[in-house]
Amino acid sequence: MTPERAESVFQYLRDEQRDVYGASLASLAANRKLRPVFIQKKKGAEQVAWMAKNIRLRGSEEIAEHVLQLWLMQAHNEMLVQFLDGVGIEHDGEGAAEDLPDDLDAKKLKKTVDKLIADHDEELVRIYLHVFQRQRSDGFAALTKLIDETPALQFGAEEEPAPTPEPEAPIEGEAEPEAKEEETSEEE
Repeated sequence: MTPERAESVFQYLRDEQRDVYGASLASLAANRKLRPVFIQKKKGAEQVAWMAKNIRLRGSEEIAEHVLQLWLMQAHNEMLVQFLDGVGIEHDGEGAAEDLPDDLDAKKLKKTVDKLIADHDEELVRIYLHVFQRQRSDGFAALTKLIDETPALQFGAEEEPAPTPEPEAPIEGEAEPEAKEEETSEEE
């Protein structure tokens, strides 16, 4: 996830979910063997930046997963509901499901994910699908396949560079443009 998105997650929690924010701060501080008060003394923006930076460190995976689950449930439950309805998973109406199937119908999943990408920010959809995938120890085979086949759903997947245009061939009868000589300077 982008650093800006990570900061926006913690800023949302700081503004809207103070208890979750405080618990997250305390967990991250403990993970770094710091007293929470050390971080709490920083200004709000500095706290958020510190948390966004430290959530990425080794040993913070469980904290990160928990923070993302709470953030998604609170700030983006309409997307969660849309996903669960689309793939046919019963839920509480707010995006929480008790009983998850062993796997997902690949056609429903593809159609639902395409709609999510059309309706929501691509990075947000990517984050949600990866968090959802972690709800089962082995994930969901259909979702694994879809992520593997869809660069937009992969973290760190670089967009393919645009092809370099071929130089135009000279029109018959016209002289080829002269190559510009590179200027070189001799240093003594």
